[in-house]
Amino acid sequence: MLEYLLRLAVLLPLLAGLIWGSLWLTRWLQTRLHDAPGAGGFAGGFAGGRAGGARQLQLVETSLIGPGMKLAVVRFRDREILLGCTRQGMVRLAEVAPGEAPATAILPESE
Repeated sequence: MLEYLLRLAVLLPLLAGLIWGSLWLTRWLQTRLHDAPGAGGFAGGFAGGRAGGARQLQLVETSLIGPGMKLAVVRFRDREILLGCTRQGMVRLAEVAPGEAPATAILPESE
């Protein structure tokens, strides 16, 4: 029993340290790859060509609408694009230009 408790006292902090270290390393690598111009990631590939590395692609908002389905609004070169995302792929649903007013739905009035 004493041997079991000693092993537990040694292995639990070791396991916690490994978990913390892997999370720290993942976060460090993500920020490093994200900031690298032309890194080839989703945002990095678009930002590589601009002076100063300013991002042209920005995720504005997402909304989960069902299992494996969500809506995403992205801003790309001053345009907001509504995307429908599923496990099979993405579809552009709508796009709003900078000076254009978004379309509004007119609901029938109830009596």
